[in-house]
Amino acid sequence: MIEEERPRPVTGFTPAVLDSWGVAELRDYIARLQAEIARAEAAIATREAHRGAVDALFRRPPGAG
Repeated sequence: MIEEERPRPVTGFTPAVLDSWGVAELRDYIARLQAEIARAEAAIATREAHRGAVDALFRRPPGAG
């Protein structure tokens, strides 16, 4: 089976220029960044859980081998 090629993730982050932003805009920006961080952490947790399940499935029983 041929795997679909997925686009590679963006590896860099370019921070916004905050000089002209007001307090409300800055707070909104922080909230959006926190939501994105939570989304990334959830994706990490999903992948780690999947990896743990795969490892458990293929783990040899104690004393085997």
